[in-house]
Amino acid sequence: MAIISQEEAKKILEKVLTFSKADEMSVSLSGGRTSNIRYALNSVSSGGEADNMSLLITAGIGKRMGSATVNEFNDKAIERTVRRAEEIARLAPENPEYMPMIGPQTYLETPMYADTTAQMDAATRAQVAFDSVDACEQKNLSAAGFLQDTTGFSAIANSKGLFGYNKATSVDFSVTVRTADSTGSGYVNRDFNDISKLKTRAVTGIAMQKALASTNARTLEPGKYTVILEPTAMGTLLQSMMSGMDARLADEGRSFLSRKGGGTRLGEKLIDERITIYSDPMNPEAPSEPFASEGRNRTGSFLGGGVVGDGRPQEKLTWFENGVVKNMSYSRFWAAQKGVKAVPPPTGFIMAGGNQSLADLIKSTDKGILVTRLWYVRMVDPKTLLQTGLTRDGTFYIENGQIKFPVKNFRFNESAVIVLNNVEALGTPMRVNGNLIPPVKARDFTFTSLSDAI
Repeated sequence: MAIISQEEAKKILEKVLTFSKADEMSVSLSGGRTSNIRYALNSVSSGGEADNMSLLITAGIGKRMGSATVNEFNDKAIERTVRRAEEIARLAPENPEYMPMIGPQTYLETPMYADTTAQMDAATRAQVAFDSVDACEQKNLSAAGFLQDTTGFSAIANSKGLFGYNKATSVDFSVTVRTADSTGSGYVNRDFNDISKLKTRAVTGIAMQKALASTNARTLEPGKYTVILEPTAMGTLLQSMMSGMDARLADEGRSFLSRKGGGTRLGEKLIDERITIYSDPMNPEAPSEPFASEGRNRTGSFLGGGVVGDGRPQEKLTWFENGVVKNMSYSRFWAAQKGVKAVPPPTGFIMAGGNQSLADLIKSTDKGILVTRLWYVRMVDPKTLLQTGLTRDGTFYIENGQIKFPVKNFRFNESAVIVLNNVEALGTPMRVNGNLIPPVKARDFTFTSLSDAI
């Protein structure tokens, strides 16, 4: 398996730096094992495992930068790649927003690694698939699912003395269940760092229940409805909002955080006072990598070619507190222009919720629609966060606190900012794609047309 210890990684990175003739150099080393099993029509269709480890070398000559990658680790191959990065740097134009590399940093030891996941084998993956398929076959349902587990590491260093190391594991599971006549569909997804937390048969049972309940869907007219967005659906809307916390976009008038007439909405109340969103790399349920990086997966490892980032430490940070914009992310260049601290973007986020279950939210609803997930979502207007997409795999009408019947899917046009201003209740958060997100009950959600897809 292509995962090495902190000491081994540091030895390789220090060796790379000894070959440097550039003004400055940064190096990242990453690798790991990623494995998967896929099944459809209640039969396994594929499975695989891949190991990889690679170096990304970036040379700085003046304000010119050049990068090269290699997956050989003998001295000759490393030196050749260093020379290549330096050659590219000499040919590159000067970067007008160049910032010198940073020096040594202190990083958190985040709880991203679980030995149970690192020890997974083909038999374990087969059991996960069996538990899902067997449950469906007993009810004459058809399952299509995918499990991927990753064990990886990333290490960074530069000629200014910086060094960081992180290792992590992750497990992602999703399954779609269809009825025999293909008129009902249910979906569920789960992700963890620790495979022991994944209860495949129980999770598949949720998708089975939705599939059986969603047959013979009725038609409702498009319009504005009270909705209960399950965490998977709410997470889709929130992802675009949290990835748009960049201060430069706001300062330049290109963001939902831009203020009319100039400036940003930092310090202003933007959403409902019940909404608090923060990031915390040390959260035991949804930890994230300790240093800022781009182009990496949630394990902190970019298994295809190194971790790209400037190495700033990640720390606990509140982005929205009681609806007020408390922080925005700043690149080092833009922070220098504004005279503020350079804050890296969040690598994961946590939205505080309540203590109500999904069932409690349903019971409290006179009339509304339960949405399992959103699909094929596209941005319409980044300045308002208006997005469009479709509901899918279990959409239900609620009346007098009960699910009355399934409804045909809708196309929606809606903004996360509007949804979070129309909040009526929040449920208990659960992990979705590395984040913690509650189910959200909100009024006046805009459905614009119908969709015949199930």
